[in-house]
Amino acid sequence: MDYERVLTRLCGLSAPSGFEGAAAQAAAELLAPLADEVSVTRLGSVLGVRRCGRENAPRLLLDAHLDEIGFLVTGHEEGFLRFAPLGGVDPRMLPDREVVVMTRPPIPGVVACLPPHVQTREDMDKSVPISESWIDVGLTQEEARRRIPIGTPVTFRAPCFPLGEGLLCGKAMDDRACFAILLDALERLEGKELAVDLYVLGSTQEEVSSAGAITAAYGAAPDLCVAVDVTHGATPDAKKEETFPLEGGPVIGRGPNCTGWMSDRLEALAGELDIPCQIEVMAGASGTNGWPLQVSREGVATAVLSLPLRYMHTPVEVCARSDLEQTAALLAAFVESLGREAEDRA
Repeated sequence: MDYERVLTRLCGLSAPSGFEGAAAQAAAELLAPLADEVSVTRLGSVLGVRRCGRENAPRLLLDAHLDEIGFLVTGHEEGFLRFAPLGGVDPRMLPDREVVVMTRPPIPGVVACLPPHVQTREDMDKSVPISESWIDVGLTQEEARRRIPIGTPVTFRAPCFPLGEGLLCGKAMDDRACFAILLDALERLEGKELAVDLYVLGSTQEEVSSAGAITAAYGAAPDLCVAVDVTHGATPDAKKEETFPLEGGPVIGRGPNCTGWMSDRLEALAGELDIPCQIEVMAGASGTNGWPLQVSREGVATAVLSLPLRYMHTPVEVCARSDLEQTAALLAAFVESLGREAEDRA
């Protein structure tokens, strides 16, 4: 898997929650050569199926969400745009950011900021509330109203690029990096005999409601699922007990949102394959699609597998190539390991 190529394509697209069409189309095109069939759900999620050929085989669903955080235009003021967050946005990192307004064609913009020369020391130490921020699109009030209707979505404008020798940086790594992991796992499983029908889901609206995963899981009715998402990567200013070092391997969730035997299997396989892994204790809901997947229909045996990611929900999210590859290798081994016992334990 050429992660830089795939993530440059996926992360370069503007696709915030509820407006994932461009990312879904790209995801479907990347998934098609690896699946027996690919479809798009009513809520815009992409669902690929690889059938094992066994009658009444258990269904295993692998999920990674395609949406990213963003904004919605709420008004116009002297040609500048007022906006509201779409998902979890930290207002501290907004001033002077480049954005893309999702009109046709798209319009570039920047989040306005006051130069330090006209701020007091107290102003410089404060974050500006989103309600007091504007996007500058270089238009008059009349043109802004005409070209950018209220409700237009906006995303960050940020490229995907290598950082140092082993890292990749860009926007929307949460969670398109994990969708790339699903593609890599499928590539590793090509030609392998499986005992499960494999469903691969690129879900929508995770950042606001998990609606894409909820509805897709209801339709697919899986017996087992693995939610693949990001978790917090370690940095010097972060709590060591709440973060995970990059290049430390995939992170296996343990807690009530994680079925014990599935977590055990993942950890045992990592040991057998000499894949470094880390453990994240999830004392409640995992904060991922793992929770709505687990409680779909009568309940679904669930695992949560995570990729360490620095600077989550910013335009400069950073992950490690080795973690991407090792997570895909572990996931593929887990799928291949599922035999008839998967049906008994579901």
